[in-house]
Amino acid sequence: MVAVARGEHDAFRSLYDRHQGSVFRFIARYLARAAGNRDVDDVYQETWVRVARHAGRFDPSRRFTTWLFQIAVNLCRDWHRRQRPTEPVGDARAPGDGPAAQEAAQDAAIDADRLLARLPEAQRAVLVLRYYHDLSEAEIAGILDIPPGTVKSRAHAAVERLRTLVEIQT
Repeated sequence: MVAVARGEHDAFRSLYDRHQGSVFRFIARYLARAAGNRDVDDVYQETWVRVARHAGRFDPSRRFTTWLFQIAVNLCRDWHRRQRPTEPVGDARAPGDGPAAQEAAQDAAIDADRLLARLPEAQRAVLVLRYYHDLSEAEIAGILDIPPGTVKSRAHAAVERLRTLVEIQT
């Protein structure tokens, strides 16, 4: 990011190439099918625009991924505040997937996505960061700007809520 702040386009491209998939999947899951593809794409693009625009604000003593996901989380929260959707719609998918892969992935993920969509936003954010992106509690606490104990309690509450929802469905 220091190189990006100096205007080195290759450095930005390197960061983008390394993190594009995980950021896109995070945004798609955080929005939990409440947004259509266009909205997921918009939040995704705005995340990278802000990374480029605010490169000079990056603190080199922090991890880049923490800063990047914090930007994505804030944009997702803003989207939820503006939209307040009542019913999940759309099909969020990673860029570059072929039609057969998209259909198979959609079928496999639809129940998980619907369950995630039924969680409160705060619990969903913790689960997506922890289990889909394998971040530590400390990293999640930094991204969401909450104490580590809150991360633990939200994760526990979310898992219990998911367990209840699964039991209701079966």
